Amino acid sequence: MESNVVQLTESKKHMQHTHRVFGDQKKAFYNNPTPSLSERKENLSRLKQALLTYQDRILEAIDQDFTCRSRDESLIAELMPSVQGINHTLKHLGSWMKPSRRSVSVLFQPASNKVHYQPKGVVGVIVPWNYPLYLAVGPLVASLAAGNRTMIKMSEFTPHISSLFKELIEATFPEDLVTVINGDADVAADFSARPFDHMLFTGSTAVGKLVMRAAAENLTPVTLELGGKSPAIVSQDVPLEDAAQRIAFGKALNAGQTCIAPDYVLCPADRIQAFADEFRNQVSGMYPSLRDNEDYTAIINERQYNRLQDYLTDARAKGAELIEINPAQENLGDGTRKMPLTLVLKTTPDMKIMQEEIFGPVLPVVSYGNLNEAIQYINDRPRPLALYFFGYDRDQQRQVIDNTLSGGMCINDSLMHVAQDDLPFGGIGDSGMGHYHGKEGFLTFSHHRAIFTRQKFNSGKFVYPPYGTSFHKMVYRFFIR
Repeated sequence: MESNVVQLTESKKHMQHTHRVFGDQKKAFYNNPTPSLSERKENLSRLKQALLTYQDRILEAIDQDFTCRSRDESLIAELMPSVQGINHTLKHLGSWMKPSRRSVSVLFQPASNKVHYQPKGVVGVIVPWNYPLYLAVGPLVASLAAGNRTMIKMSEFTPHISSLFKELIEATFPEDLVTVINGDADVAADFSARPFDHMLFTGSTAVGKLVMRAAAENLTPVTLELGGKSPAIVSQDVPLEDAAQRIAFGKALNAGQTCIAPDYVLCPADRIQAFADEFRNQVSGMYPSLRDNEDYTAIINERQYNRLQDYLTDARAKGAELIEINPAQENLGDGTRKMPLTLVLKTTPDMKIMQEEIFGPVLPVVSYGNLNEAIQYINDRPRPLALYFFGYDRDQQRQVIDNTLSGGMCINDSLMHVAQDDLPFGGIGDSGMGHYHGKEGFLTFSHHRAIFTRQKFNSGKFVYPPYGTSFHKMVYRFFIR
């Protein structure tokens, strides 16, 4: 009882802090509604320097939250893309900020049309637990580039990096420019109910619906980066070594706890066993042992671990064949949350792993007869965040591109589209809405303000009332045809 009271008190403090800082950021924005290019670049450079200064502590904190998070994975998938994203933005921000000229119809000449990209105000960012640094820094970079103030709600499931990131931000920026909010689910719900000028949420589809519902009360525009079941199609003639190796990397990174990880494989029926054998070889080569291997990441917490075990139990009970890839045959059932990557063959639609996003090291394999059948299988289901096609036939590549919809896509690779600074990242349908990264991030967090300008001479006066003159009739004849 006492623990619950303490928790409620802490939550209330976080909420009060959220409300106060939101007001402070609003006031600060109105005092400086359009930061200069130099101000924005200075803010981005300070963020980059802070990340470099704190990098060892960041890697250690993420490792603590996972109990084992590969240092190299944190470098490759968190720190490196964060820094590179800042570098890309610093290089191009000046050109992004320039107003774009638009054409003016002869009817309105002489005049000019321009679109000015102006800050929206105060941006709210809700960060998930799976990539806590990258999914906080990426939106922050876009928001700062667009000239906004930013409030970031970190995940309660990563207390070490959440606390450290708060420290980093407080040491780098004034509170009325960037602030970090920590706290439980109640704090997150209160955070999403603030009348932000834009909100970005990364997480599950179910929670995304709650965030969007809360945002609707304030008419807050949202960018939702959700998940779903991202398929990987193995073609009839692609070398299985190529496909298995690249799918294995994409699935094993962060132990499959990646929103764009291959969720299931569509494989020609007569190649499934060969694919399974090659996949086992590739995973074994990357991770010859698991338990004490610092390269192989653990599941974030008991709740997620038990959820994944339940999926496997359910699949086994419904007739699936499970292929556990544990090269050293280690005991992983005691004192560790590491799970071996497990292939699931002979799947059926009623299995939980075929209905829910897996978000872990479990990979179902579904058979198909021809490419049209594989495409139809994908199109019969909610639109995924990512889609992967493995095959070197360009006609088949075009067939998949033209006949499917997904947030993003890789051809003959997995995950790599998210690391491209000059490509937008986002979902569609159940996998989300809106885009960010690079220029699209700047545009997402900017108001596109249309400005029509006349100078002294006013051609518009010729169509003013009283109507019915010969000039009016001439204008109508000329322009309505």
